[in-house]
Amino acid sequence: MSARNPSPGPSPKRRGEATGLLPTCGGGLGWGVETSPPKRPPPPPPPSPLPGGGSEAPSPLRGGGKGEGLRLPLPLTPVRGSWLLVLLLSASATAAPPTVTHLFPPGAQRGTTAAVTAGGTFDTWPVKVWVDSPGVAVEPAKDRGKFTVTVAADAVPGVCRLRFHAPDGASGIRHFAIGTLPDVAEKEPNDEPKTAQSILGPVVVNGQLVKAGDVDCYAVPLKKGQTLVAAVEANRGLKSPMDAVLEVVSLDGFVLADNHDANGLDPQLAFAAPKDGTYVVRVFAFPAAPDTTIRFAGGEAYVYRLTLTAGGFADFPVPLAVAKPDGAVALEGWNLPTDLKPAVSPPRPGDPFRTLFHPTLANAVRVRVEPHPTFAAPPAAPPAAPVSFTGRVPERGYSDFAFTGKKGVPLAVEVESRTLGLAVNPAVRVLDSAGKEVARGEPPSANGDTALSLTPAADGVYTARVADLYAGGGKRFAYLLRVTPAVPDFALTATADRFAVAPEKSVDIAIKVARKHGFAKPVEVVAEGLPADAKLEVKPAKPDAKPDPNALTLTLTAGKAPFSGPLRLVGTAATPRPVTAPLAAESPDSTADLWLTVTEPAKK
Repeated sequence: MSARNPSPGPSPKRRGEATGLLPTCGGGLGWGVETSPPKRPPPPPPPSPLPGGGSEAPSPLRGGGKGEGLRLPLPLTPVRGSWLLVLLLSASATAAPPTVTHLFPPGAQRGTTAAVTAGGTFDTWPVKVWVDSPGVAVEPAKDRGKFTVTVAADAVPGVCRLRFHAPDGASGIRHFAIGTLPDVAEKEPNDEPKTAQSILGPVVVNGQLVKAGDVDCYAVPLKKGQTLVAAVEANRGLKSPMDAVLEVVSLDGFVLADNHDANGLDPQLAFAAPKDGTYVVRVFAFPAAPDTTIRFAGGEAYVYRLTLTAGGFADFPVPLAVAKPDGAVALEGWNLPTDLKPAVSPPRPGDPFRTLFHPTLANAVRVRVEPHPTFAAPPAAPPAAPVSFTGRVPERGYSDFAFTGKKGVPLAVEVESRTLGLAVNPAVRVLDSAGKEVARGEPPSANGDTALSLTPAADGVYTARVADLYAGGGKRFAYLLRVTPAVPDFALTATADRFAVAPEKSVDIAIKVARKHGFAKPVEVVAEGLPADAKLEVKPAKPDAKPDPNALTLTLTAGKAPFSGPLRLVGTAATPRPVTAPLAAESPDSTADLWLTVTEPAKK
């Protein structure tokens, strides 16, 4: 390997958790865009609190008030000027990189400007913000942790990624949603149906479950026969640490409809009003990472966006994949116009999806663009690989797709559903022409999808049979099946997504190499976006260490000049593959937009 340069309250229905008495409603690099802050001197650090709620006493190294300059305690103790200078420089040289736990509001409508607060720490202010999507600009405000986010009217709806950075390092990536409906802010108190916040018209509510036990209630007037769609965006899109539950209840608190985990851990439901009246939508949550508590969870990072509409709402496209961007696509959902023709977003480097959206829809959906034939219904003659098929698992049943295979030619079979926000937990069997099972696979984890491989023993027709692991089926049990030649390939994963190094110093980057389908060639890694005076090379293994073909350590040596910017590492072999890094520990989401900071030289 080488490198180159009172009413019935919501009940806790979380699977596997105990129940208890609970309150009713909670009371209590390609596309990176750099936005630069205004040039202003950073404000002095705020006073730190003292026990008992007071403020820190004036420091002998800090001005005591406006116009006072440096103030020393009395009686005056001689202080050598050099030691004083060292102390001041040390304080300024130990600033930590920014950390961001959440953004609120966590999104904004196209064509609007939002004042956004970033939870976390900012030792240096102002900071700069990198954005991965065109049409979104983020500028720091005067107050620490406050930002102005401007979303262009033609920005593509969906989720964009932000990274906050300063001379000492960068934050992890945070997500910000771009919507099509007007936004409203949650207003407390909305802890009971009788104090539910009134909602009129299709809107997106920016909400926050600010403390344990919190539940938010919203009152929506409906006419008989109207279908209300309520959808929470939190864990899947915004990476909030919450597993939300969504309910529609009557004004006296009886549950009329509920949902948990429709899109990953995010709930979504459609409710047809049985009569004219006001109905209450309420939201509460458990922690996304299960713990031993039996109460509803909350915290400042428990932010969400709740779409409420009796208008058009798209659930998913059919087919789920097309062979060309302008391929015919229908939308499934609720309250959809019959003549709807959604707009299609332009391509983005490295992204196999396009976004479909329309001004009359409350949301956008994504469709995959494949480099091979796709089908929404089984063709008359079974096709050969590569091929993709959009199917649906019926209630208490399964779905079949036939394809041809050649003796001794390995094939890879993948089925996606949960990662697309749909309901199938794919249990897959491959049968030969005699109906004999020759391969099978199941999801390796909860909310996962399935991949398997097989080598046909003879030429002929084979059938991929897809069922839900838990015997489910119905409208939302759609899936995308892909059958491709099992070509040797690889994937590269870094253990971190950002790196900080002092000038003319080095930092090691550990990379895992996942070899697929017998890939055995050496992998060369090249850097894109590396400063001209920096270098990247493979770290030699220890003389007594056994070589590991599935691991690679790179050493990045910085030059003299400070630097802060995106960095991409690309593994080259038959097909280039980017090095990706997880957004968080144990997270299935990753990014190829790594970040490098070469800090400023230490002041003497």
